Amino acid sequence: MADIFDDINGIRLPPGGSGGDGIAVKEIPSHVPVRKPKRLEYTRTHPDPAMRVPTLVLADRDDRDAVYLVPPAMQPVLLGEAKPVVLLPTMNRQGTLFLWPVPLPLDDGRRNEWHATAREAADLASRSWVRVAADMSLGAYRIYKAEAQLTEPEWPEQSLNELLRLAFRDRVIDSDNHPMVRRLRGLE
Repeated sequence: MADIFDDINGIRLPPGGSGGDGIAVKEIPSHVPVRKPKRLEYTRTHPDPAMRVPTLVLADRDDRDAVYLVPPAMQPVLLGEAKPVVLLPTMNRQGTLFLWPVPLPLDDGRRNEWHATAREAADLASRSWVRVAADMSLGAYRIYKAEAQLTEPEWPEQSLNELLRLAFRDRVIDSDNHPMVRRLRGLE
């Protein structure tokens, strides 16, 4: 009985062919991390102001990957814990999409250089590829603009609502009975 390997030409690609000719595939995001850019990655932020949302988040310091969305109605419950940020769809050179929680200015009028330089970097990243690196001796982020003309990112077609739904799936603090609230109050 013949098998596929008896005729090697039956599995050989045509010259210059990748096998994907004529097949269109588009990735649909299924997970959107919420994080800062990594030290060595160049990133772009979505240039459309409609794709940005100022809101509150709470970062679980015990679980570095966990960032929770906090609706404004829950702010009094999480006073001092939830931080005001603008969530920016961000893409790195490898095409990985994530939401960058860029801190908003504080209401007390004091300038936080870490927050201010993060905002400057995010603004520049809406027009150019940038890299952001923390510099403890400077007390702020250093911002590096790519010298080469790099290709524009291919932004997904999903709406901001859809991206937020993926990013904060199971991570919305919407009641006093939420496990994070209970943990912060010493109830768990």
